[in-house]
Amino acid sequence: MTATTTSARSELSELGRSETALRTFLHGLPGVDQVGAEQRAAQLGTRSIKTTAKAQAIDLAIRMVDLTTLEGADTPGKVRALAAKAVRPDPADPSCPHVGAVCVYPAMVPYVAEVLRGTGVHLASVATAFPSGQAPLEIKLADTRAAVAAGADEIDMVINRGAFLAGRYKEVYDEIVATKEASGDAHLKVILETGELATYDNVRRASWLAMLAGGDFIKTSTGKVPVAATLPVSLVMLEAVRDFRAATGRQVGVKPAGGIKTTKDAIKYLVMVNETVGADWLDPDWFRFGASSLLNDLLMQRTKLTTGTYSGPDYFTLD
Repeated sequence: MTATTTSARSELSELGRSETALRTFLHGLPGVDQVGAEQRAAQLGTRSIKTTAKAQAIDLAIRMVDLTTLEGADTPGKVRALAAKAVRPDPADPSCPHVGAVCVYPAMVPYVAEVLRGTGVHLASVATAFPSGQAPLEIKLADTRAAVAAGADEIDMVINRGAFLAGRYKEVYDEIVATKEASGDAHLKVILETGELATYDNVRRASWLAMLAGGDFIKTSTGKVPVAATLPVSLVMLEAVRDFRAATGRQVGVKPAGGIKTTKDAIKYLVMVNETVGADWLDPDWFRFGASSLLNDLLMQRTKLTTGTYSGPDYFTLD
C-alpha cells in the first residue's frame, strides 16, 4: 500500500465521526450517468461465452452460489437437505464443485452447521431483523451474536433504509460498525436493498457508506421486494468497490441476490465482473450469487456440456 493510499484510508476512516462529514463526502461522490450505466450493462450482457470457457464459467458460478432458503416454513430437515446438496450438488458427478455458502435464518443455523462442518462450504445467516431492518439496535445485535454463536461464519445484515433515505447516514454507519463488531470473525455482508433506494446515486452512496463502516461485502437485495438484483445496479456497486480499493487499498466483495435464475444470467454477471473490476473479483471470496433456483439451472447446463444429454429440471432436487 502506498503512502498516498494509507493517508486516504486514514482520512476516510474519520468520516464516521460526524454526520456532516459523511453527508458532505457521500453527496460529493460523482453522480451516476443513468443512461450510460444501463447501456453499458446491456452491452456487457450480449457477450457470448462458448465451449471450454462456458464450462469454466459454470463451475465458477457454482462455487459462487450462496444456496439460500429464507421461508417461514423452513424446517431442520429441509435445511439439512439443502446443506447436503450444497456440499455435493450433483451426487452422480463427484467432479462438480461445492457451492460457496448456505444462507438461512438464525434459528436454522445449528442444523446446517451439523452438515457443513469441515466441508469448506461457508454458513451464512441473515440477521439484524431481516428483511425489514425495523427493530431496535439491541435486538439486531443479539440476532447477529446468536447466529455467530450457533456456527455462522458469514452474516448478511440489512441496512435501515428508512434512516438512509431520510439522510441519517451516521445512524446507518453506526449500525454497520456495531454489527461488524458483533459478528466477530464472521464476514459481514451489508444488504442495501437497492430496489428501495430509488436512484443509482443512492446505490453508489449506500455502497460507499457500507464499505466505510467496515462491510466485507455489499449485497444488492433481500430477495423479499419486487425489484431485486439488476445488471445496472450491480455495475454501479462494482464500480464502487473498484474505486474504494483504489482509494484505500482494501478489497470488498459484491453479492447480487434475487431474480438470478439461469446460467445465462450468471454468465452475464461474470462478464461484467471481469470487465469492470477484473480477475481479482472472479473468486468466491469476492463475488457471490444469492440464489435458490440458480444452482439447478447451472447443474443442468453443466450436465449437458459434459454428457451431451440435457437432463431436465426433474433430475435435480427442488430447493
